[in-house]
Amino acid sequence: MTEPLTVLVTRPEPGGSATAAILRERGYVPVLAPCLTIEPLPTTFPSRCDAIVIASAQALPGLPHAFHPVPLFAVGDATADRARHAGFQRVHSAAGTAKELASLVARAMPQAARLLLPCGEGHSLDLARALRLAGLKVSRRVVYRSAPAPFLAPAAQAALDAEEIDRVMIFSPATARRFASLVTSAGLARALHRAIAVAISPAAAAPLARLGFDAIRTAVSPDQDHMLSLLP
Repeated sequence: MTEPLTVLVTRPEPGGSATAAILRERGYVPVLAPCLTIEPLPTTFPSRCDAIVIASAQALPGLPHAFHPVPLFAVGDATADRARHAGFQRVHSAAGTAKELASLVARAMPQAARLLLPCGEGHSLDLARALRLAGLKVSRRVVYRSAPAPFLAPAAQAALDAEEIDRVMIFSPATARRFASLVTSAGLARALHRAIAVAISPAAAAPLARLGFDAIRTAVSPDQDHMLSLLP
């Protein structure tokens, strides 16, 4: 009988645990190794908006319940599912990229519609620009920031040291850079020679090239479902 693959999940919480649950359902052995931490930031919101645009599920916890009846446009199906679970009632999903999200919103909303774009620090600037070019009024609000994790989780470090990791899931370029730094400083890059990296995008794959993975696979569309399809 074939042993189940052990998959290192580098996604920050709460997404990391959600991904781990999916992996267990599919017969994998997940090991959590969040390389970034998410810090909520206080902000003020407009009193009214016609729709909410979300490029990352990390922005959802910062939204007040009063916005739940407002139409919400999510970057992909996983983010849309998280929005519905959070209580949003009218959720629409794009195909997984910010470009496709901007196109969906521009088609669905009338000119001069007022949009709320909650996001992370330094994120969604191009998305906001694209929406404004489409004639929409955008209120961009920073509701969280990501910070590098100071070290690898002990369970992840032990699994890497024992060369038990078969796959490593990388969900962003920032995660890739921090993962490369952490494994290098811990002297664990050697443990990756049999492992395969699964990156959400070419930009997330690039920092992994120097780590000595057996292979690096890149999702054809930047979402979790396409990453999962590359694990076997």
